Amino acid sequence: MSVDCCLLFAFLTHHTSCGFVVRVSPPFPWATSSVPMLSVNDMLVPCAIRLSAPVAITPEACGRLWCCAQLRGPVPLPDRGLCSAGAFGGFGTTTTSAAPAFSFSAPTNTGTGGLFGGTQNKGFGFGTSFGTGTGTGLGSGLGTGLGFGGFGTQQQQQQTTLGTGLFNQPAQAPAQSNQLINTASALSAPTLLGDERDAILAKWNQLQAFWGTGKGYFNNNIAPVEFTQENPFCRFKAVGYSLMPNNKDEDGLVVLVFNRKEADIRSQQQQLVESLHKILGGNQTLTVNVEGVKTMPDDQTEVIIYIVERSPNGTSRRVPATTLYAHFEQANIKSSLQQLGVSLSMARTELSPAQVKQLLQNPPAGVDPIIWEQAKVDNPDPDKLIPVPMVGFKELLRRLKVQDQMTKQHQTRLDIISEDISELQKNQTTTMAKIAQYKRKLMALSHRTLQVLIKQEIQRKSGYAIQADEEQLRVQLDTIQCELNAPTQFKGRLNELMSQIRMQNHFGAVRAEERYYIDADLLREIKQHLKQQQEGLSHLISIIKDDLEDIKLIEHGLNESIPIRGGVFS
Repeated sequence: MSVDCCLLFAFLTHHTSCGFVVRVSPPFPWATSSVPMLSVNDMLVPCAIRLSAPVAITPEACGRLWCCAQLRGPVPLPDRGLCSAGAFGGFGTTTTSAAPAFSFSAPTNTGTGGLFGGTQNKGFGFGTSFGTGTGTGLGSGLGTGLGFGGFGTQQQQQQTTLGTGLFNQPAQAPAQSNQLINTASALSAPTLLGDERDAILAKWNQLQAFWGTGKGYFNNNIAPVEFTQENPFCRFKAVGYSLMPNNKDEDGLVVLVFNRKEADIRSQQQQLVESLHKILGGNQTLTVNVEGVKTMPDDQTEVIIYIVERSPNGTSRRVPATTLYAHFEQANIKSSLQQLGVSLSMARTELSPAQVKQLLQNPPAGVDPIIWEQAKVDNPDPDKLIPVPMVGFKELLRRLKVQDQMTKQHQTRLDIISEDISELQKNQTTTMAKIAQYKRKLMALSHRTLQVLIKQEIQRKSGYAIQADEEQLRVQLDTIQCELNAPTQFKGRLNELMSQIRMQNHFGAVRAEERYYIDADLLREIKQHLKQQQEGLSHLISIIKDDLEDIKLIEHGLNESIPIRGGVFS
């Protein structure tokens, strides 16, 4: 199919390089024409190329179009893709056509006005088959959609997605095509005034889209486009990191976010469990259990629950998280949860490697692929963290509140740990005092036992003569006694120590409330000094023992040599 004139548009940013590449058949000298990517002061600039000769547009004739962030990657076009008035209807023209095989809207007979033709009623039909039936929708946001429908095959289901988006949140439905087309019209070629002022209006709309606020007027007959910070062109975007859940589906953990304070939830936890049990049908084989309660910003509370199902044979199991979440998402159940104050519910299950790979490979809507790739490179812990987009100041404020709340929880936990450490230190001091007391008691009992043994030994050896080893022991004890009684040696020191002990006991009795503390460094130095003194005394004692053994050896040698000499002289 050929067209005499076709106006192609590319929507550009300073981030993206894309455009149409048109292959012309039959070949002309200008066989390939590319719409370049332009950027003027970071503004979107529509670039057009007009084909003055009949051309044939084939499915592979188009490269990549980045009209809105929803359309990312190769966009296949059919043979009649740009040849029917149902696809691109031109500017302000009235068109008549039969139902096209591929279009952005439902088949229309007449249409007037917009940039891309008549009134659009459906979303972008990239999942729509070119035969009959409807294809599956593309999951928006960070969810995982089922992708493109088959070309020429019938698809019976509508808007089927994989179920959940990032961290098991429900994936949003695809954006409607009229919203995308209206946004493109407001940013590229508004027809509100019909003169050169429309170009100024387009730049103003682009500025509002970059800022993420305001309304974009582009047509007298169509309502203006509402720009929010979620639109793909908003420049206030950043990438942060979130912790991936590591719970399995068999754990059955489901998160419920209540618009109530944590204190209210904890005080009415039993009533909450009973209410949830009633919502589940009041089945006696089901038991609602609360895994944890955690406070959140803006007076919200996160409650983690799981359901235990008991079988008639006595065994029990947890209801899988996906099953419980699907039950909570039913319309009647969801309304009952909202009456309890539940604002959000999600299944806390870990992401499969395939889901993580798909999330990392496909940048979110409106996030530049270069920034996304850099975020993956800068990930401090790729095994536990995953990059997530932060769009707008509200999202940044929300993450700031969450971080502040987490910091407070960490500080609370540190305070609890500090109190536990103080209590343990007190217990340690008490235990050390008891150990010292038990040591003194053990010493006293040892002395008493020794006295009993002495008396028993005296009774046993009563009437026997003193043996040689006993005589030697008596001599050693007398020597020690003499050393202790010597005024210049140990006796003076012992008397001084006794006086110091009596003085300390006296002052302790008079001023028991006073306590003295020694600096830790000074105490360490004293301990080191005493240790050195003890080592010196031990070394001195070992030398004395060695000398005594040498003396004994000499005496033994002398005693043995005396009889030999007497025999020689005789």
